[in-house]
Amino acid sequence: MTRRRGEIPLLLAMTYRAMNEALKERIAAEGREPLRPAHGYTFRLLLDRDDVTAADLAEHLGVTKQAASKIVSELEGWGYVERRPHATDGRARVLVLTDKGHAYVRHADVMWGDIEDAWAAVIGTERLDRIHQDLQVYVNEIAGGRAVLRPIW
Repeated sequence: MTRRRGEIPLLLAMTYRAMNEALKERIAAEGREPLRPAHGYTFRLLLDRDDVTAADLAEHLGVTKQAASKIVSELEGWGYVERRPHATDGRARVLVLTDKGHAYVRHADVMWGDIEDAWAAVIGTERLDRIHQDLQVYVNEIAGGRAVLRPIW
């Protein structure tokens, strides 16, 4: 199969979409809340942080403050996130993953791993390991290792 110039970004996008759909199907099969990619980006931003406000989340996601507030309200209502007082700004609140939120991230990592395993079953573990290495090299080289996981709308 010959590689067409400019096709790799499209294939990466289609691969991510297919993997995301597989994750979405697993979440639905488990009877979980209707979590969306924006929720996943929120979980990843909040992981191991205690300084993120709703305004920070809006900026990170590239959405309005109102949209970020809606995401936070959903996650808070489902018990994944809680709002706590800001350490230095008495008016602001920070967003923190609850124990349920942390447990979900661990579970999502297992599900993503299962999806990777399905890919490895198609192309082989060694090839998937090489793809992982190559993607990591690219991210490190192009983004200086500072690439941020956020949506591209």
